[in-house]
This record gives sequence, C-alpha cells and structure tokens, in this order.
Amino acid sequence: MTLELAVAGAGSFVAGFLGSLVGLVLGSLRLPAVLLASGSPAAAAGANIAVSAAAALSGGIAHARAGRVSWPIVAWMTPPSVAGAFAGGYFAHAVPSRLLLAGIALLLAWNGLDLLLELRAAPESRRPRLAAVVSGGLIGLLGGAVGLILGTLRLPALLRSVGLTAHAAVGTNLVVGFFLGTAGFAGHLARLEVEWLVLAVSLAGAVPGAWLGARYTGRVPEALLRRLVGVALLAVAAAIAVAAAV
Repeated sequence: MTLELAVAGAGSFVAGFLGSLVGLVLGSLRLPAVLLASGSPAAAAGANIAVSAAAALSGGIAHARAGRVSWPIVAWMTPPSVAGAFAGGYFAHAVPSRLLLAGIALLLAWNGLDLLLELRAAPESRRPRLAAVVSGGLIGLLGGAVGLILGTLRLPALLRSVGLTAHAAVGTNLVVGFFLGTAGFAGHLARLEVEWLVLAVSLAGAVPGAWLGARYTGRVPEALLRRLVGVALLAVAAAIAVAAAV
C-alpha cells in the first residue's frame, strides 16, 4: 500500500506541474495512479476530481497573482459550465459513454494538431462573452456525461472561440476548472465515494506541483506555450482513446 500511495503522490505532482504549466488539470492522466492506490473506481473518481479542483485552485491563484486570468470570462463561462455538467451527469445514461469518449478524443486530437502545427489562423472573436457561455455549457454537458472536467476542450475554446491569449487562457481555464471540480466532488462526497488517505497523499503532490507549474508559465513565450498546449491535448486524446477502447 505504501508503494501505491507513493505512486499516487508522485503522479499527482507531475500531473499538477505539467497541467498548471499549460492550463490543464490533467485528471485523465492522473487517474490511473490514483486508481492504483485506491482500488475502487468510484472512490478513485471522487479523489481524482477533488485533486483536480485543488490543483486548479493552486495553479489558478498563482496565475491570478501574475495577471493571467480574465475574470469577466470566468464570470460568463462558469455558470453555464456547472449547469451543463449537472445536466450531463443527470442524463449520462442516454448516450453510450464509449461513444462520447471517442468523440472527445477526436476533438482533442484535432485541437492539439491545430495548435501544434498552426493549421488555422487564430480568429478575432467579436462576441467573446457569448462564445464563453455557449462553449462552457456544451463542454460542461459533455464532461458531466463522462465524469471529466474537460479543461482540455475548454482551453482550445478559450483560445479559438473566445479569443484569449495563450497566457490568459491558461489561467482562466484553471479557475473555471476549480468551480467545476468542486461541484463534481460535492456529488461524490454526498455518495461517500472518497478515500481520504489517497486523497490526502494525492493533494500533497498535486498542490505544490500546480503552484510550481503556474510560476513557470510566465517564462514561456506565447508561441511555444500554444505548442505545449497542443502536445498536452494530443497526450490526453491518446489516454481517452485508450479508455474508450477498453
């Protein structure tokens, strides 16, 4: 058990650092390590989404202090995201989860390649608030159906549809992710699907990792940061594709 807890802590630190660097919580990459220590899929999901919320808060605070959060976009995007996540969770039984995961993996792969290879010129959003509301609601709906925060889809939306710079999108995405993760954890907590020891060890790794990752974001040039986000999206797309296939 000690080794499994060590793996969970180390995996959470790495996921927290890399995720906060590029504006993602990377919960889908952290989940295998948490599941190894927990042994229960339901308890692992509860712990993982709590760690996602804590890592997003830690990284989000650091980004906010550095001026990399668009608070108006947070205010417009968060309510429809949370409402969509609730609706998605409530009606999750209506659509096969494998089909949803496969669709998410394809979207992530396309967005990752788009950012990595610059397949499209970045458009100037004329209605950023409307884009934030619509994309937040739709992504929340999809994430609620599969049990993921899906910052990996929200970040490209902030870049492409809302029109934020990469640095602002990174911080804004983490702040919105914190509220979504908190709402998701409340649902698991109500069903007592939390393993507290695994959660504590994972938090001990994720929170400082996220804080350090956010501190390094400001040192990365805009163009390079967009490419790093693209690489992260491709990695998550591969992980989700595997989850959809098994």
